[in-house]
Amino acid sequence: MSNIPQIGQPAPDFSTPDQNNNLVNLADINQWIVLYFYPKDNTPGCTTEAQDFTELSSEFTTVGANIIGVSPDSAASHCKFIDKHNLSITLLTDPEHQLIEAYGAWRLKKFMGKEYMGVARSTFLISPDKTIAYAWPNVKTKGHAEAVYKKIQELAAI
Repeated sequence: MSNIPQIGQPAPDFSTPDQNNNLVNLADINQWIVLYFYPKDNTPGCTTEAQDFTELSSEFTTVGANIIGVSPDSAASHCKFIDKHNLSITLLTDPEHQLIEAYGAWRLKKFMGKEYMGVARSTFLISPDKTIAYAWPNVKTKGHAEAVYKKIQELAAI
């Protein structure tokens, strides 16, 4: 059902609006990309994850990596989320789930005995040559940003 890109495969292409309605194109980014998918702005786990990535953003910049979060929320919601939590990362809006589905992050979820389709928290490390360098298909927020940073240091041999 979900087609999660594997290490070594080409990263699914995208051209998706960010929080300011500017199109962000995979083809235009010639450095490492941390592409992470999260369910919803201003929810506890999503806020923690965004704050953790923001806290480490200068370290990611040092190793030549862009941090890009993706959720189905609107650009207006992303702007409020960024302002409220002083985030310094790019957030893409994907209300039709095209990018989310391309990366296999739109999956069947269970909560309190109910099943529904939603965004499974997942992260992909995309190398400058546009291939999947590493994937975390089922992310737990605690310590995740730090784990991603360690992995990019290892893979970029910095």
